[in-house]
Order: sequence, then structure tokens, then C-alpha cells
Amino acid sequence: MKINWNNIKLVFLLVLIVFLYAFSSARNKDRKISEPDIEFVGEQNLFITHNDVSKLLILNQLGGLDITKEALDLNRLEISLLSNPMIASAKVYVSVNGDFSAKIKQKKPIARISTKDAFYIDSQGGLMPLSNNYTERVPLVTGQINKDDMGNVFIIAHTVYNDAFLRTNVVEIHQNEDRTIDLKLRQSNFIVQLGSLEHLDKKINNLRAFYKKILQDKAVNKYSKVNLQFDNQVVCTKV
Repeated sequence: MKINWNNIKLVFLLVLIVFLYAFSSARNKDRKISEPDIEFVGEQNLFITHNDVSKLLILNQLGGLDITKEALDLNRLEISLLSNPMIASAKVYVSVNGDFSAKIKQKKPIARISTKDAFYIDSQGGLMPLSNNYTERVPLVTGQINKDDMGNVFIIAHTVYNDAFLRTNVVEIHQNEDRTIDLKLRQSNFIVQLGSLEHLDKKINNLRAFYKKILQDKAVNKYSKVNLQFDNQVVCTKV
């Protein structure tokens, strides 16, 4: 009987492949994860540090690095990171070799609430605590502030943040008891009375034109109030 060596080789090759796959799967399953590599996406002014994120991942969720890849719950870790009020988004990865990494995007503060309980309001209208690691230079918000009703403040803070002229010049946003808004500008002592936020774009355009004019005339310190509450008018009160 003639032996078919080709079939024998094929069977041996299949057995070898199955053995190697099972061996590598077993080793990969038992592979311990590495120290996490933390990457911050976007701006590098860190409100929460690499060390803070690493501790949150290792100590609070993993109990240390003595854990296998298979035991790692990436979804749970991402949810844990997102529970931190400084973090806007988080993605956690682990490679075949057990390399453990996380990509973090921080929240972006656009104004700082200066009341008894100081905090930031972020670019999505959420609240964000102050950080011991970094202080963002954003307008202060003063006056009658209610944490449960930040809509008015967010609208004006968001407008200031997204307008080059306002972002450069506005240093304070003040909300009065009747929810009207006043502004204070850099390099001037007068109060800008916006009033309600109706026709806000028109009021900002009027303010931009007025401010440019008084800078040219070197008349910045001649006024104590600039009232923008009237249609197509800038009503000024002299010092």
C-alpha cells in the first residue's frame, strides 16, 4: 500500500496550526496588562493629570496591574473615567501584547462662576469644578447665580467664547436679579448694560463699533455706563 505523504503532511500541518493557536490563545488570555499609557487629546493645559487618570484606572478599577487582559472590562473603565467631572470623553484600549492605553479629552471651561461655590461652566453648558493643577483664564461670572438655572449665563458665556472681540475684551459677566446681563471690559471702567439677551447679535455689533470708536478717540475712561438695551442705540453715561 502506497503511503500518501502529502496527506500526512497536511494533517500534521493542521494539527500544528491548531496547537500553536491554542497555545498562543492561552498565553494571550493569561497575559498581564502593562502600566497604562495616558494620552490627552487637544489642548495640553491639564486640569486632571496623567497620574490622576492612571490612579483612577489602576487603583479604583483594576486593583493594580496584576490582572489579565481577559479580565479587563474596557466599557466599565470608560464609564468610570467619564464620571470624573473634568473629562469630556474617554477611550480605553488594550493591545495583543497587553499594552494598556487611554485617550482622554478634557472639558473646556468658558467662564468661571465667582460665588460662594466657585466652579467653571464648560462649553457644553455643564458644570466643572476648579482644578488644583491649572487655572483657565476665562471671564468671571458674578451676581445672582443659580446652579439649577444656568441657561442665561451659558448663552452669554458661549457667545463671548466664540466671538474674537468679546473673548479678548470681556473680563466679567454679571447677572442681575431680573436676569439682565452686564459686562465689564478690559482696559475700561464702564459697565456695559446688555439687558436681556434678545437681539444679542445686534447689541454685540453696536458694542464692537462703539468700543473701536472710543479707543480711537482715547475716550475709554470718559464713561461710567454704556447702555445697549435700546434699538440701534448706544446710550452712554459720562463720568
